[in-house]
Amino acid sequence: MDADSCPVKAEVLRVAERYGIKVTLVANQPGRLPSQSWITEVVVAGRLDAADDWIVENLEENDIVISADIPLAARCLKNGGRVLGPKGLLFTSRSIGTALAVRDLMTHLRDIGLPTEGSEPFNKNDRSHFLQALDMLVQDSLRGKIER
Repeated sequence: MDADSCPVKAEVLRVAERYGIKVTLVANQPGRLPSQSWITEVVVAGRLDAADDWIVENLEENDIVISADIPLAARCLKNGGRVLGPKGLLFTSRSIGTALAVRDLMTHLRDIGLPTEGSEPFNKNDRSHFLQALDMLVQDSLRGKIER
């Protein structure tokens, strides 16, 4: 999990504990985590994308990555991972191109000075949608049902 500013850490830990799944949280700074044998925290220092690079380099095929970072999602998909955003959006090989294009377009519009709307604030519905999507993704992974 890309743990820097991730709003669904508690939900991920709850689902992982229910299914007996190991979790690795990767961040630029240490966080406050419960001391459990199935939770690993990796703290990376240095460059801005050090956490992203660690995730991609250590990703195993079919690992589930939680991140809102679209370029990271693309890299993880390319390396065989499954990526879920904190609002419950599942990134796939079919959807990642559009997500990258929209992200690049919005960045360009901001760079040339045009006003753009940011994303909606994270809310209870997002949390609920995420939990439902994560539960389904974990169940599919455990059954070997993999969609890219």
